[in-house]
Amino acid sequence: MNANNELAALADLCGIMPSFYEANGTERVTSPETQRALLAANGVDVSSDDAIRQSLADMRHAIEDRWFPEEIILQSQQESPQNFGLGATWQLRVDGCDAVVAQGLPSDHITLPPLPSGVYELTATASGRTEIVTVLVAPERLPSIQSLTDSDRLWGINFALYGLRSKRNAGLGDFVDLGDFAEITAKQGVAFLGINPLHNMGFDDHIAISPYSPSHRGFLNTSYIALDTIPGVAATDRADFETLRQSSTVAYQAHKTAHNQKLSEAYKIFQATAPQSLKSDFAEFQAAAPQDLLEFAGFEATSALYGPDWRKWPDAPEAIDPEHLEFHLWLQWVAEIQLFEVQARARAAGMPLGLYLDLAVGPRRDGAESRCESDVIATGVSIGAPPDHLSPEGQNWQLAAFSPRKLKAQRYTAFRRILAQTMRYAGVIRIDHVLGLNRSFWIPDDGSPGAYIRQPFESLLAIIKIEAERHNCVVIGEDLGLVPEGFRETMRHHGFYGYSVMQYEKNDHGGFRDTQNGPTQVLSCFATHDTPTVAGFQNARDIDWWQELAWIDEGTAQNMRAQRSHEVASLGPAADFAFTVHGLLADSNAGLVAVQFDDILSEVEAQNLPGTIDEHPNWRRKYSLSLEDMPGDDRLVSLANLMRNAGRARFKAAN
Repeated sequence: MNANNELAALADLCGIMPSFYEANGTERVTSPETQRALLAANGVDVSSDDAIRQSLADMRHAIEDRWFPEEIILQSQQESPQNFGLGATWQLRVDGCDAVVAQGLPSDHITLPPLPSGVYELTATASGRTEIVTVLVAPERLPSIQSLTDSDRLWGINFALYGLRSKRNAGLGDFVDLGDFAEITAKQGVAFLGINPLHNMGFDDHIAISPYSPSHRGFLNTSYIALDTIPGVAATDRADFETLRQSSTVAYQAHKTAHNQKLSEAYKIFQATAPQSLKSDFAEFQAAAPQDLLEFAGFEATSALYGPDWRKWPDAPEAIDPEHLEFHLWLQWVAEIQLFEVQARARAAGMPLGLYLDLAVGPRRDGAESRCESDVIATGVSIGAPPDHLSPEGQNWQLAAFSPRKLKAQRYTAFRRILAQTMRYAGVIRIDHVLGLNRSFWIPDDGSPGAYIRQPFESLLAIIKIEAERHNCVVIGEDLGLVPEGFRETMRHHGFYGYSVMQYEKNDHGGFRDTQNGPTQVLSCFATHDTPTVAGFQNARDIDWWQELAWIDEGTAQNMRAQRSHEVASLGPAADFAFTVHGLLADSNAGLVAVQFDDILSEVEAQNLPGTIDEHPNWRRKYSLSLEDMPGDDRLVSLANLMRNAGRARFKAAN
């Protein structure tokens, strides 16, 4: 076998796909250079032909030498006879715990008893040899809206939290605004509120603004802390932020500077004057802080000394000041209290699901998660996407990726923690780019072309089902674009709700598909934060941008506008376009329907234009309607009546 064949064999063992098809049907073969880069990212030595040969031999030996499987997936609460045993004695423990939950005497086959959902470690010993098997015990399906709410037809509103206007916030929508929005819209029969990711962005990072490029997905964005409801601290003078409130777009840098200063002052006030009961609550939070939270707080404290990009830190950073560490623990404590309060307010107001939160694809490569979870992060690559209908140039998101080999070796601990952190506050979560559970597009730093690498799909699905059951959470998988054959069917079988964006649901004649004959196990919407709004679609604003950015020429733009006019006209008179769109959504078969707040207000510009950073006002737009003016707004009431008449009325919150 020559060197290239050995490299290809090694790549195949590590799940690197030999080729893939772009959206236009062009096949792209994975080059040897890309194979080397992706293997190295997974911690495989490919530094020379001899190293490749040795790595291949070692990997094959590790596979062939095992007596028992590395991992098994079982259904919870069912006895599970296995086809291995070889006379082994065995013990079963919950991962991370010492207590034995089941054990057995030597037998040809091991039979595991009915088990609750969770991750376990099976230790089996035979003939003086011990092997460890990871056991993933998951429910058959994810929770459904029917099982959680006794309804199979619900509607909600999607919006950008940062864009909310109010007379009391600091120029950026905050957690109190979110609770107010929930109480206002619950009166109109809204069942859930979908918002941008709330992941931590880095306390000392004043540049990053995209909520889909977070510092750490396991912790909260402290910029959303409402300054006037911090436990044990009197409200901050609202006049300090009047200029920021009046700004037509979010002034992130100015807001963060002023907001961070107020948080620092609030912490000192808390230390000095907070009631002892609150200080005791925070002390308990600190004492129970898991290691990942302590590491994150340490990262934030170190960032204050050296900047938010850990790749530029010295090899031996200074020791962390304990008070700075405590400050960042306190921030997470405050953020948790406020966000739990939002969900409590939403449910008390009558929302059966409440918050619908987003889980981003990955963290920034310079951020806290890539540093704190370095044991499972792939090196020298970033996550992206090949050219598609959203971005004809392709995308490099500059996000860190979990290495499949490393993640599996750690029993998916990092992934489990991140899921739990999002689900604990929500009735619904959406996993962005859910195809990434099956395969992920990695772009090497060395300039080699990107390629796909397979993920431990069935195992990741099991982990999601385990966490969703634990948190009573519905899960939506954003499955837009090209997906492998049978992928969506597999996801539905496991209980995932699909993501159906109406403007992409076209028939062979370019018109919209009949929404009443569509699938039921989906969340249906007309637009997302990455697509044109209803008004933007009608006015071809996205095509204007593509032409302005020279992604398409004038002739192509004209053809696209003509096609768009045909699509819009297929629904009826232009004056009724938005009403027609929302009526089709309301009457659709979809179990969940979401309407963007942007579309309720007839906004033209999208929240984000994929493939751009500063060329388009991404993640900055504020809404034209303030929270104080929302109750009774005719546009909201009209939409609510439309949804109610279609049988998507509000249902009493579950106990």
